[in-house]
Amino acid sequence: MAVKVAEEWLNICGGCEVTILDIGEPLLDLLPELNFVHMPVLMDHKYFGQTGEKTEMEIPEADVGIISGGVRNEKEKHVAEEMRKKCKTLIALGSCACYGGIPAMANMFPLEALYDKVYRDCKTTDSADTPSENLPPLLDKVYAVDEVVPVDVYIPGCPTNPDIIVRAITSLLEGKEFKLEERSVCDECPVKREKKASGGEIKRTLDSMEFKQGEAWEKTRCYMEQGYLCLGPVTLAGCGNKEEDGVTVPRCIKGYMPCRGCFGPIRKGANPLVDMMTAISSIGLDAKQVPDRRALLNRYIGGQNRLRPLPARPK
Repeated sequence: MAVKVAEEWLNICGGCEVTILDIGEPLLDLLPELNFVHMPVLMDHKYFGQTGEKTEMEIPEADVGIISGGVRNEKEKHVAEEMRKKCKTLIALGSCACYGGIPAMANMFPLEALYDKVYRDCKTTDSADTPSENLPPLLDKVYAVDEVVPVDVYIPGCPTNPDIIVRAITSLLEGKEFKLEERSVCDECPVKREKKASGGEIKRTLDSMEFKQGEAWEKTRCYMEQGYLCLGPVTLAGCGNKEEDGVTVPRCIKGYMPCRGCFGPIRKGANPLVDMMTAISSIGLDAKQVPDRRALLNRYIGGQNRLRPLPARPK
């Protein structure tokens, strides 16, 4: 009998749903074993009946539930709660679901300040009251899914690696636990490291790096040691795929860009901001040169109280 699957997207761009399609041919092997009973991006299933005749939200019961996106408003909170109630196993898919994602950068500001910025003080918008008619009210901040309901499986990334989705679903079909190994991006990155920076200054990411396209990765100097802010030391591994020579290359590194940190902390409870300051200093770079480090180093993980308004400075 096929496993029943329900999927929901909350405060999200939709990239994680595209990642499911990017699985490609392996998805065709999985589909006969899966029965999607609810997935707004693909199927027309209304929350309150197909004609709106019902008064209670209705999501079908499922063996596996997948939620992408964080929780920003009351409606999304209600959907997350209903998914948890109806699904035996709940998967948080993508950085927004796992950690709040890019939208959780808004957690640096009080909700009222955001309303003022968007609806009252924006130079390109006529000042107006906060919209409320036929709209669910915003929560006080952006929440990761596990701040609202318990989560069983985490698949981070912005978006994640399609291979991980296959591994996770296959494990669940076989009745096995799925969990990413607690390793950093640096642990599987093949570039050459000398454990010291080539200069004392932190460079802009858009400046040209030293590399030769197509050259063996072990001949390419570590991006951080070249002076570029790479979050590999404090970011969970798993984004990369094995090359033909058997070497695993993290996605950003393969694109000749430093890691941006989208897979989140290596382990639960870690503080990437503090750990990254240590990593930067350990190779001789000046950590004080990191611009807006609170936002930059928590860019994808602002939920779970990692980002919040700073107390007002005394005048």
